[in-house]
Amino acid sequence: MATTQQQLHGSVVKFLSGAPKKMLINGEWVASASGKTFETVNPATGEVIVKVYEADKEDIDRAVKAARAAFEGPWRKFSHYQRQQLLLKLADLIEKNAEEFAQLETLDNGKPIRESMNVDVPATIEHFRYYAGWATKIHGETLPVSAGNFLTYTLREPVGVVGQIIPWNFPLLMAAWKIAAALACGNCVVLKPAEQTPLTALRLAELIMEAGIPAGVVNVCPGFGPTAGAALSGHMDVDKVAFTGEYTTGREIIKASAGNLKRVSLELGGKSPNVIFKDGDLETALKGCIGSVFFNQGQVCCAGTRLFVEKSIYEDFVGKLSDKVKSIKLGHGLNPETQMGPLVSDDQLKRVTSYLEIGKKEGAKAMCGGDRAKESDLQKGYFVQPTVFADVNNKMRVAQEEIFGPVVSAIPFKDVDDAVFQGNETTYGLAAGVWTSDVKKAHRVARSLKAGTVWVNCYNVFDPCTPFGGYKQSGYGREGGIHALELYTQVKSVWINLD
Repeated sequence: MATTQQQLHGSVVKFLSGAPKKMLINGEWVASASGKTFETVNPATGEVIVKVYEADKEDIDRAVKAARAAFEGPWRKFSHYQRQQLLLKLADLIEKNAEEFAQLETLDNGKPIRESMNVDVPATIEHFRYYAGWATKIHGETLPVSAGNFLTYTLREPVGVVGQIIPWNFPLLMAAWKIAAALACGNCVVLKPAEQTPLTALRLAELIMEAGIPAGVVNVCPGFGPTAGAALSGHMDVDKVAFTGEYTTGREIIKASAGNLKRVSLELGGKSPNVIFKDGDLETALKGCIGSVFFNQGQVCCAGTRLFVEKSIYEDFVGKLSDKVKSIKLGHGLNPETQMGPLVSDDQLKRVTSYLEIGKKEGAKAMCGGDRAKESDLQKGYFVQPTVFADVNNKMRVAQEEIFGPVVSAIPFKDVDDAVFQGNETTYGLAAGVWTSDVKKAHRVARSLKAGTVWVNCYNVFDPCTPFGGYKQSGYGREGGIHALELYTQVKSVWINLD
């Protein structure tokens, strides 16, 4: 393992040592059927962390068969209470190994250790505990039908075998979002983590077995979208696919699902408007804007990357924002002083820097940033400067296309109607922000913006009890809260003739 081992927890070094990491299928750690492996890379240095076995169609088929056998067999016999206790035990184990998970996440993804330790890992634990609570509260209803003398009731039952495909921006947390609700409802899972960031999912799989969750209930198969992802989304014995990622992949999953009409939920991209009115608390709004865009290197689907600022304060606000952004400290994620780490991969670096050039050619002015990081100690990693573009109009590509990097496009607006019109002038509809001291205005704008989440005088605030998902090309279905139970259960009506 080529990395700075003195910075790593002993258990992390142990986890990464030795042979390529195997996948979990039917409670066993196995190599891929093909024997193929891929490298997972430290984005701060470009160095290989470890090799991982690559799941292919045959491996996905084995995993689905294992999940089906578990669903029809031992897992079906577990009571709601037993499922609750297993999820709580898993949450306790993650908490016990929190530092290890945080370091693995930072090493594999690049995000600052303060984010991994204070956001990703605690939110993961909270999510498992939240859905552990739901496991004992999923129930049907009795219905007062008027058709005759019948006792009519509903049963809420698990969907069955669920394929789950997660992205690389929040690898551990996205695994929790998918797995926790599915298991609480009684389903079995085949999880495909992103090839860029498979490590925390594999470590989570170890704890899933340690917690006592039966073999085959959760199977973890790292691999690539065109092979493992396509095999999972098109598999005829998968009852549902849950996907978080880019919208073009979402379209392919919908096509692949047609074979057996499997259920699909999609949490896709965004180009979220963040609207600053002149009557807002502008100092707080400045801090909120920085968090909305540069958190996790801008690799957040709901990032407020279209910054709409009321005309009368536009120049002053954007100037102050740029001054603050210039002070963001870039560095290796394991450095506790780092405020922004590298992008996740060389491909992502090329994507983001290409958009920086597109923005300049379109006439946008880089108030700060606008290029790859130039510091010598960052040259080997995938670092890009945090960038504020001014002189942007809403038709530009940098204002309409998801960059998925630390780039914000500042756009002026005239009044409430103009802010709403421009805010909605996008194919996406995942999230939005509104900053104002006028309560009536806040409610009006929140109702008018076509987005699955609207934050008022805040941004990027999450809780397991709140639904998350999008309008338009940002997908459909909601994860989080009671709404996620709809994704992982189906309703059966039962009629008993009492005559």
